[in-house]
Amino acid sequence: MPKGKPWTAEEEKQLRELVGQGKSINVISGVLGKSKDSIRVKLNRLGIEVVDHTVSARSTTSRLSIPGDLPSVEESLQTLCKTLDALDAPGLDQTEVLRLRTIIQGIKIYKELFADYINYREIEEKVAEMEEAYERLAATTKSLAKKQPTQVVQA
Repeated sequence: MPKGKPWTAEEEKQLRELVGQGKSINVISGVLGKSKDSIRVKLNRLGIEVVDHTVSARSTTSRLSIPGDLPSVEESLQTLCKTLDALDAPGLDQTEVLRLRTIIQGIKIYKELFADYINYREIEEKVAEMEEAYERLAATTKSLAKKQPTQVVQA
């Protein structure tokens, strides 16, 4: 890989200033007339960390907002129908087809997890009912035991 021109002290100073101003690597590259890779290498050598927006734009992490209420299975199926209709449209590019298929897969998984969640909630409710019934039974048994003295059988 051929080396470019060495960095001058003035270019390094300008690099530090641009980083201090929060400029992206793309902007810095344009201002200094150096490749993005050259900028990254120089920043690394200088021990300067910069968030590279060109890299983070492709990140798989995202900030998700959690809804207050879970969408019902019916709402999910409506979204599924809309997605299937959109998938039928002619002339879709590969990226859009992939996006729509991902939505369909997500809805399928959501429906399965939602069903598990509903079953879990039902089990929780039944356990709570059984605990209450047990407590009532234990209290009744205790009060009956206090009312009836224990009979001692002598042999």
